[in-house]
Amino acid sequence: MQEAITITEQPVSISVPVGYSFTLRCRAEGSTLLEYQWFCQQQSDCHQIPGATNPDLPIIAEQTQLYTCRVNDLYRNAVFSDWVKVEVHQCVARGLPPRLWRGEPVIILNPMEQRVEVGKPLQLQCAAMGVPAPCYQWYRNGNLLEQHKRKKLWITHAKVSDSGTYLCCASNSHGEHWTNAVDVHVGTCGSEKFFATGKIALLVGNNRYQHHPNLMAPVKDVFELSRLLEQLGFQVVSLLDLNKAEMATAVSQFLQLLEKGVYAIFYYAGHGYEHLGRNYMVPVDAPQPYSPENCISVQRILQKMQQQQTALNIILLDTCRKWYNPGRALSQVQPLEPWGNTVYGYATSEDAEAYELQDGEFSSGIFMKYLKKHILKEKKVTHMLEDVLEDVGRDPLVTGKQVMEIKHTLKEARSLTDPIRPSGAGAERWGHSHELPSRTLTFPCGARAELRFLRLFSNLMSVCAKLQAPPAHVTAPRLLLCQPPEMEAMAMQRESRLDHVETLLASVYKWEELDCIFQLCGLQKIQHPGQTSHPRITVCLLTMSFLICSLGLHSSLCWLEGWEGRSTQATADRCLLFLSASADVLKERTLDNSLIHSPSATEFIWEAVLGSLAEVWQFLTKQGIAFFLKC
Repeated sequence: MQEAITITEQPVSISVPVGYSFTLRCRAEGSTLLEYQWFCQQQSDCHQIPGATNPDLPIIAEQTQLYTCRVNDLYRNAVFSDWVKVEVHQCVARGLPPRLWRGEPVIILNPMEQRVEVGKPLQLQCAAMGVPAPCYQWYRNGNLLEQHKRKKLWITHAKVSDSGTYLCCASNSHGEHWTNAVDVHVGTCGSEKFFATGKIALLVGNNRYQHHPNLMAPVKDVFELSRLLEQLGFQVVSLLDLNKAEMATAVSQFLQLLEKGVYAIFYYAGHGYEHLGRNYMVPVDAPQPYSPENCISVQRILQKMQQQQTALNIILLDTCRKWYNPGRALSQVQPLEPWGNTVYGYATSEDAEAYELQDGEFSSGIFMKYLKKHILKEKKVTHMLEDVLEDVGRDPLVTGKQVMEIKHTLKEARSLTDPIRPSGAGAERWGHSHELPSRTLTFPCGARAELRFLRLFSNLMSVCAKLQAPPAHVTAPRLLLCQPPEMEAMAMQRESRLDHVETLLASVYKWEELDCIFQLCGLQKIQHPGQTSHPRITVCLLTMSFLICSLGLHSSLCWLEGWEGRSTQATADRCLLFLSASADVLKERTLDNSLIHSPSATEFIWEAVLGSLAEVWQFLTKQGIAFFLKC
């Protein structure tokens, strides 16, 4: 009796990228010498593979095909192996599979969020590579779906009960890997209104460059866009004049606030360039000439935004797109996931410049001039940007010079006016308090001063003081705001004042004329104050009798009467340093020895602490802004 041929090792199906090298194996046992012949099938065509007569079949994956092996013995008995599938993926993200891949599952396609009307079909799809080819198992709300064990999940007639969070596990003998979780909403036609779980925007405007021409428009453009986005419910962080390290930190902290379902906007105004589809933003400290390593890649930011599973990603670039320094290599950026939630709005077309417009006493970009006209409209965001594009195209000032461009993969009719339904911890991380602090100080003489922090940008704040009606015995009082040397880097110097900031301040805060005001800029440079470091901002009251100033430069206040025996000139020098912003007052008064030693001097000396860096930091933390200003 002839013994049957027994296949002891079946070939296995695989799922690999194009160009991957692999060997299909088949082993059999029989009573005589065995012969092997491999066959392949593509669509309905099955044919013998010439020369494939060994138990091993080396292949280089080019296209998806089915394979089987026939085993013969000398008695003309034959048996076929299992049919196996070599699935070949033509488009795989760069870096996949990983370099030392052992065949464990690698997800290459994640399912996407779905909104389905009741009774309509529901389809979710994923894909993974693996050797052997992975098995699939779908889950809804953490519960295993016994009938759904393929790459595609198909429900012919969706019900409301099919709503939930879906994900799929791909597994083989080397391990398992899970897809991203996605939400499926099944409802009636009227319930398909889109919503955001949160709205977060990061706006960056670079004006004052160290090695390149300064710009004028970004200050006003960032300011106006931030006000409009706040009307739409966005939590906005607006930053001016960032170097590369500060831009990287701001972007990193911005990404930490993003989460599933959030609408995210990143806006940049400043110098920039584009080459071969790559966009770069130029920090204020970029050298001349600059190269990609001195700049920030926009595509890399968008790629990381996608990783946060946001519902809508919008990149608005109000910058030139001319190629610069062509001798330098491009940065390496992986392709974006095809998630259908991305919108690019370019102020100008490729290899063209973006222009600024003198608008009254301010300068603004042409792009922003028309964006602010349409951004509050309730329509799909791409349609809103198309309205902006048409208006820019009709502007005679830039005809033939600047044409806006829109690129997008947005498959849903999402609008910036969509409602917010908070979920997760994003809102908690942002902070609950958005009230600007203020206080009223009473001096020993009975005079009172109202003090306020006023914010135009997240890293530029104004400290203001208003003297209330003084008591009758206090003659011709005047307030001065002073800061110790520890804060000199933050206080706005006259030669570096941002144009029109005070005008913008007055347009937002309708407050009567202030007695004194100074600006704190570059707040992103603040280090979190320690327990022993509390530099003070001091408010001083001056009267007609004497010039009053504070010498409390460190942890304790030093009253003038305590300076007996000290060098009169040294004291005067410190006063001059501390009140350098009030040169007109110093010209009218002379600090001499009689003033320093006058026992009656202290009755005219009153000061109070307005705030410290610790208090500023506490305020910023309440606003959620500390996430972006921490260096």
